[in-house]
Amino acid sequence: MAKRGVEEVVVVALEEKGGAMAVVVEEKEQKEENENEKEEEEAHPYAFHVSGPRNVAKPNWRDLINSSWKDTNYKRSVIACFIQAVYLLELDRQENRTVETALAPKWWMTFKYKLTQTLTDERDGSIFGAVLEWDQSAALADFVLIRPSGAPKAVLVLRGTLLKGPTIRRDIEDDLRFLAWESLKGSVRFKGALEALRTVAERYGSSNVCIAGHSLGAGFALQVGKSLAKEGIFVDAHLFNPPSISIAMSLRNIGEKAGFAWKRLKSMLPSSSEPQADCDEEIKDNSLKSWLGNIYGDKTSMGLKQWVPHLYVNNSDYICCHYTDPEGTTEENEANKENTSPTNGQVAAKLFVMSKGKQKFLEAHGLEQWWSDDLDLQLAINKSKLISRQLKSLDSLPASQVTKRQR
Repeated sequence: MAKRGVEEVVVVALEEKGGAMAVVVEEKEQKEENENEKEEEEAHPYAFHVSGPRNVAKPNWRDLINSSWKDTNYKRSVIACFIQAVYLLELDRQENRTVETALAPKWWMTFKYKLTQTLTDERDGSIFGAVLEWDQSAALADFVLIRPSGAPKAVLVLRGTLLKGPTIRRDIEDDLRFLAWESLKGSVRFKGALEALRTVAERYGSSNVCIAGHSLGAGFALQVGKSLAKEGIFVDAHLFNPPSISIAMSLRNIGEKAGFAWKRLKSMLPSSSEPQADCDEEIKDNSLKSWLGNIYGDKTSMGLKQWVPHLYVNNSDYICCHYTDPEGTTEENEANKENTSPTNGQVAAKLFVMSKGKQKFLEAHGLEQWWSDDLDLQLAINKSKLISRQLKSLDSLPASQVTKRQR
């Protein structure tokens, strides 16, 4: 009986040992599975080390002497990475990624920034924008004692259309809104982006703030930045593949050409001397206003002309390629004098054009091209007909806003 009892104890011990071994094996298998998942996540095509920039260094102690942010190519590449992060924030949300497996953070953490606010569409809960701010704690860990010169304290970044189930409906609605009306002010996203930009501009100062967007997000960024510029708040703006096609613009062009044709026709018809005198008087009056404006300055628009957004377009991208169209013929310019942007050597926008010959649309419209190693950009015409149209409202202010500014 005693021996049998011992055998029973041994059997129980073996069973317990086997159970322990089973637990160990299970834990090992789980660990291997987690490692495989980690490797799979690291190999994700949108992972920073897979599709991110190759020759864009993260901030280091050398930036204390010569900041990388002073390099326009570096700045463009990093800001494009920030926009990519917003796309991935929404993808991470849709795919229920955890903090450990999320793809987005690397796209800002690498450059010593942190996420301080996400902009969410209240209609579907999707993330369409984010506010990233300089992370001094992370910078100190790499011996970057101060924020490099030229690096913004805060960046508001806005994504474009994401053709995924949970958000595609609202994205397309805003695309159609721009297509029909050439305006995004009716969207809830416009209001959210404007409030976020105004908040960080008031907190850090407009000279330390940047707004950026891609595609539809660039359309929002342009109109939000322009709205603040009307208030005398000028932030740095970087717009990648901004939309340039709209039914409203096409109809307006037709109307303007018809109006110009009618003016030409009227000039050929016999007319009395009185209307001609009125016309001459109007020309003199405009010349006088222009002369006085040059001497005393135009108080309603002088400050507004300081806002100069940066536009990055690809000639093969039919969504944004119309920004490269020149202001038009001499006749068209005469017909649209009141709509053109300020002259006197002032720049309406900085337009950077990339042309690699004929490209497929997805490649030409993609965000990844703007941090690629073989990027060949040219600073094109300072003004185009479309840029003038987009920024013409900055040339004058309603009387109420002028009074407010003068106070």
